[in-house]
Amino acid sequence: MKKYLFLFIAVLVLGTVLSACGSSNGDDGSKSSGGDKKKGFKVAMVTDTGGVNDKSFNQSAWEGLQKFGKDNGLKLNTDYKYLQSNQASDYEPNLNTLVHNNGGYNLIFGIGYLMEDAVKKVAAANPNTHFAIVDDVVNAKNVTSITFKEEQGSFLVGVVAGMMTKTNKIGFVGGEKSALIKKFENGFKAGVKSVNPKADVLVQYAGSFSAADKGQAIANSQYGQGADIIYHAAGATGNGVFNEAQNRKKKGDNVWVIGVDRDQYDAGMPEDVTLTSMVKRVDNAVEQLSKDAMNGNYHGGENLQYGLKDNGVGLSEHHDHIPDNVMKKVDDYKKKIINGDIKPPQTDAEYKDFLASLK
Repeated sequence: MKKYLFLFIAVLVLGTVLSACGSSNGDDGSKSSGGDKKKGFKVAMVTDTGGVNDKSFNQSAWEGLQKFGKDNGLKLNTDYKYLQSNQASDYEPNLNTLVHNNGGYNLIFGIGYLMEDAVKKVAAANPNTHFAIVDDVVNAKNVTSITFKEEQGSFLVGVVAGMMTKTNKIGFVGGEKSALIKKFENGFKAGVKSVNPKADVLVQYAGSFSAADKGQAIANSQYGQGADIIYHAAGATGNGVFNEAQNRKKKGDNVWVIGVDRDQYDAGMPEDVTLTSMVKRVDNAVEQLSKDAMNGNYHGGENLQYGLKDNGVGLSEHHDHIPDNVMKKVDDYKKKIINGDIKPPQTDAEYKDFLASLK
């Protein structure tokens, strides 16, 4: 009897030890699995036709992705990378390349509203891959949409332009005419008119986000008509606006450019023609979404929208040429927008109503 009791106790003790070992392995395995998951995470982006060096939102997105990759020890061109689109027909092949090559990427960004159709199609064909699109909304369970309240930030730089113009003529240069760029235009015009009803805003679209020559030609025309400040929302086309402003500044003309999407202070050098920029923190949004995805939270099917309240849009840090009284007025309007006392217009119809409300 004692013999059997001893065997029973031995088996019981051995089982407990094995169970403990199994539990330890399970914990380690879980941590290791989490670590492996983190180490194996890969993220990439596809630019629109503006290119990664557009000094605008493509570049901002890539800067955010680079920061994420470096901060988390990922390998460039293996764990994080970008593919550049030279034409619209490149969007879908580029997305598919990232889905299927190099073992496939966990999260793939499509940068720009022009990629909506391609993201929608590729996401539908690959339901197990997570995608994100910047500047548009794709309603799919495996797509996160990132949008901004561009009209709010544009309103504020409109206040700056309206108060600082010497000629009462101000320019706006758009890339491709769309509901998105109309938000920039109408928010900007509303800001101008709020502080300077006499100002005239000249508006022209280039029909492209990658035509610096057209941007320069439009800027030449608007400056020639007396505009002393031009706000562009035109991606790489806006580089031409800066070129024209620098050429004129060299000749002694006192002209300015308001940049867009990222701080475009450098684009205005060496002639120092950047008055300020309406920054849209695409970099922060891309970086944060990548962090969340790496930790297993992909926000699939959600629309993450960023405005003044979230510091998602606003003036750039470089605004040394703006007097204190103008910045105070900007801060006053910022508070009113955040509080809901002012709603900057997005569409032509809303802008018309906004103008009527000023009378």
